[in-house]
Amino acid sequence: MELADIDLTTPLSKVLGGNGAKLLAEHLDLHTVGDLVYHFPRRYEERGEHTDIRALEIDTDVTVFGQVKRVNARQFVQQRGNTRGKRGSLVEAVIGDDSGGEISVTFFNQPWRENQLRPGRWGLFSGKVGRFNQKLQLNQPDYVLLDAGEGEEAVEEFAGAIIPVYPATARVPTWRIASAVRTVLDVLPPTPDPVPSTMRATRRLSSLDKALREIHRPESQQSLAIARRRLKWDEAFALQLTLVQRKKRAEDWPAVPRPRRADGLLAAFDAGLPYELTRGQRDVGEEIAADLERAHPMHRLLQGEVGSGKTLCALRAMLQVVDAGGQAAMLAPTEVLAAQHHRNVTDLLGAMARAGELDAAPEATRVTLLTGSLGAAARRKVLEDLRSGTAGIVVGTHALLYEGVDFADLGLVVVDEQHRFGVEQRDALRTKADQPPHVLVMTATPIPRTVAMTVFGDLETSVLSQLPRGRSPIASHVVPVTEKPAFLDRGWRRLREEVAKGHQAYIVCPRIGDAAKSDGEDVPPAGDDGRRPPVAVLDVAPQLEEGPLHGLRIGILHGRLPAEEKDTVMRTFSEGRLDVLVATTVIEVGVDVPNSTMMMILDADRFGVSQLHQLRGRVGRGSAPGLCLLVTESGDGTPARTRLDAVASTTDGFKLAELDLEQRREGDVLGASQSGHRSHLRLLSLLRDAELIGEARAEATELIAEDRELERHPALAATIARLVDEERAEYLEKG
Repeated sequence: MELADIDLTTPLSKVLGGNGAKLLAEHLDLHTVGDLVYHFPRRYEERGEHTDIRALEIDTDVTVFGQVKRVNARQFVQQRGNTRGKRGSLVEAVIGDDSGGEISVTFFNQPWRENQLRPGRWGLFSGKVGRFNQKLQLNQPDYVLLDAGEGEEAVEEFAGAIIPVYPATARVPTWRIASAVRTVLDVLPPTPDPVPSTMRATRRLSSLDKALREIHRPESQQSLAIARRRLKWDEAFALQLTLVQRKKRAEDWPAVPRPRRADGLLAAFDAGLPYELTRGQRDVGEEIAADLERAHPMHRLLQGEVGSGKTLCALRAMLQVVDAGGQAAMLAPTEVLAAQHHRNVTDLLGAMARAGELDAAPEATRVTLLTGSLGAAARRKVLEDLRSGTAGIVVGTHALLYEGVDFADLGLVVVDEQHRFGVEQRDALRTKADQPPHVLVMTATPIPRTVAMTVFGDLETSVLSQLPRGRSPIASHVVPVTEKPAFLDRGWRRLREEVAKGHQAYIVCPRIGDAAKSDGEDVPPAGDDGRRPPVAVLDVAPQLEEGPLHGLRIGILHGRLPAEEKDTVMRTFSEGRLDVLVATTVIEVGVDVPNSTMMMILDADRFGVSQLHQLRGRVGRGSAPGLCLLVTESGDGTPARTRLDAVASTTDGFKLAELDLEQRREGDVLGASQSGHRSHLRLLSLLRDAELIGEARAEATELIAEDRELERHPALAATIARLVDEERAEYLEKG
């Protein structure tokens, strides 16, 4: 192949040969020159700097940069398989750094390794982290030594002081990727730059070609920083162009305006409220009302602290839509929450929720509930009420998404605790309207993906930060049972004191129990690392009844209970006929029992930041202060303990969302993954690069205003197509 024929679309097989290209394709999904060139290093090592081995996690593929501390070789008699009774050899070297972290590397029946792995030598060691005899271990890792001696040829691939370490696999270690990158860059002609030269000059951006070469083979830390900034800009700019472009198109979509009425349900509801709306509720209400009156769909995120009154804001929006002749649907993640929302809405509306009944108010609508456990006759009645338009408001679970659930005129979709739903599920409800309905998503703690979309400007955002009058503060404390076991005993006594005062308490466990079955609520153990399994509701409840909570009235609630039994347990607890509820995360959202003042979350380190914040929001919902104890065996200074300490230190939802974002990354802002492990953002950080993202949005807005379809910028359009393909771009619309 001629040099001039090679570009980013060239198959790797034509540059690297069949075997090398096959490995990259099979194990890293890299097929073209562009795929490989955009497979950026995960991090960089500098000779003389040391990897923090203490931070390694069990069962993860890693590349350790460290020094051989000591090596030991011994003979043994083999006990298994066809070689039983024969002599074998084991070479074990200990790799460490000056921080004190150490990991052993072991090789069976490879005695020559003892000569290579001499103490004092530095190298890169690649393999899967395991644990043996309570010590970290890499079993038969691939490695390359970075000083004189064996492995000298491989060391050439790491020329220079800054050594790239790539996302790799056991079959394709980092140095093989580095070798492939080196081969490709040596024959790749200069890459054309899609960013206009005036913009590059204004923003002081390096050329794309130089950035792509420096990101892999940096001459200095300064040149690496310049390259990273340019490539981050490309990611931010491509995303912002996509979002601004599609937002402009969305403004052209027709939606049915839902104007306010001075004499309708909403006005009657407001007039009958026994309390004043907070200033925040009034302001948010105005923002939502104005959106509903427009001729293109609302797409708004309502962020509010636990208990700040988001549901009331949503109900007022639904009433405005009903007043305008439409229907509103609220999607809730669990039957417990859906049933509770239904009760709350019907209680708040009173006679205004009983259209067709003798005591109904003149302007009344019908509020109905649709869940998977509804009987056949009741389901048929609900479906008929939705099709005919008799039911103005429906509250439901995933059952709302099923085929056969049709609306007369769906005008508003409210998604409660949106992080519990996949994007495709939320979009399925939107497609049940003839024209795009207005959409309001609510959350108390934005998960990383939500924060990401907010930063990128895809959602309009409303914030409720003021708690309604009468709500009490929640104090949170970490209970480190390994270091201070007496604190747990004090926790049980404190719970009994709350019950003695006439209050109630929750005890939350990560698992239901009965390992033979599985359930979506169960939080699995975090790897085969010697830790015991997380505690389970079905185990803990009887232990407490016989032990520290003997004599108290204890109930059990989890997702495998039949719907009727779940509802009965919640009603019994709500009515004060239970002192303690031992539950899974089924109580995470929406459960409202004002008399509950205390929560103990067992194995709290097994939960995410968002879950912990949601869970503790179940207490302190009345006039008495709330208390949440985060019980953990995690040691001081561990990542899990640091996370719990942070949760205990604040009830600010945005701060906790940022913590969640830092720990789990943004999630795939261009795909259905809502955790951080599949992010298509290779370099961009939504927290650290917020200013850069803002600058990119300003440039994107200006460019799209002049050239919406980028007809005058074909190279830029092609770049976006590569970084943000159509499937992912459509996903952004659904978000």
